[in-house]
Amino acid sequence: MMLVTTNSIPGRDVAEVFGIVRGTTVRARHVGRDISAFLTNLVGGEVEEYTKLLAEAREQALDRMRAEALALGADAVIGLRFTGTEIASGAAEILVYGTAVKLAP
Repeated sequence: MMLVTTNSIPGRDVAEVFGIVRGTTVRARHVGRDISAFLTNLVGGEVEEYTKLLAEAREQALDRMRAEALALGADAVIGLRFTGTEIASGAAEILVYGTAVKLAP
């Protein structure tokens, strides 16, 4: 399945538009990761524990969106966007969304 942030795919025509598809996940911090992140924050540098947590969350949200698009019969998602928000102290939602389409042969 093609996933693109553009509103079209060069050289390909859209045969059918299925509409908006989305995938979401909510992740919370882990006390063990928080301690390690706190120590990293003291000396500076990348907080690898949170980087990994967010990467996993993005992949899970993408997988859920892809599954929704496939269930509709789509073979591509155009206009892909990510957004995130804190929904509670220590918990964040990652949302990915786009337009599911069927490409012309």
